[in-house]
Amino acid sequence: MTKPYYTIPKNTVSEQTIKKSRFIAHLFRISDEADAQAKIAQVRADNPKANHNCFAYVLGADDHIQRMSDDGEPVGTAGSPILEVLKTNEIHDVLAVVTRYFGGIKLGAGGLIRAYSGAPALAIESVGKVQRVQQTKLAVTIDYRNVDALNYYLTQQNMVTLDTDYGVQVTLTIAIDSATLAATQTAITNLLSGQASFEDQGEQFNEVPVQSN
Repeated sequence: MTKPYYTIPKNTVSEQTIKKSRFIAHLFRISDEADAQAKIAQVRADNPKANHNCFAYVLGADDHIQRMSDDGEPVGTAGSPILEVLKTNEIHDVLAVVTRYFGGIKLGAGGLIRAYSGAPALAIESVGKVQRVQQTKLAVTIDYRNVDALNYYLTQQNMVTLDTDYGVQVTLTIAIDSATLAATQTAITNLLSGQASFEDQGEQFNEVPVQSN
């Protein structure tokens, strides 16, 4: 069975201060190594007075490309902890750059590891994750009197309405997991006493928010 594909929904930045040092975590969605390097360069350019810009990134659904850098911090105290956070969260095609402004108090190896792992972990928790799933676009055509009932059903089932077209009848285009296509059509048919018609508009990949435990 193919493993789920998770990533972040958007780029984000978060910051925390530990013993007067500022740790700014930048998370980016990336498409390839050139994209990653360009974003690392941009973070460095935006923070010319920072002491360190440590990073890690993973590329591919199986993380076949993994890169990291301590950027002057003691070996193993920055890049590796950042990478481990990305892998532990099972997110793909993501770059994390943690910028440090030194506050004058040394943290020691253990403190650095905790800081460089904590910063991206906090950013991931804040922005959340999405799962890329294969879904079917299904056009459902119904009478106006059945709109409220269908919308209530879709809300209860956490199904996304992509488009609504108002004509002689109402056509709602919804995104549903491809594996549940037949069952969904049966459920809607039963709900509306057979007063619905369907058009399969093909499959596509959509990103669905992952609920935190």
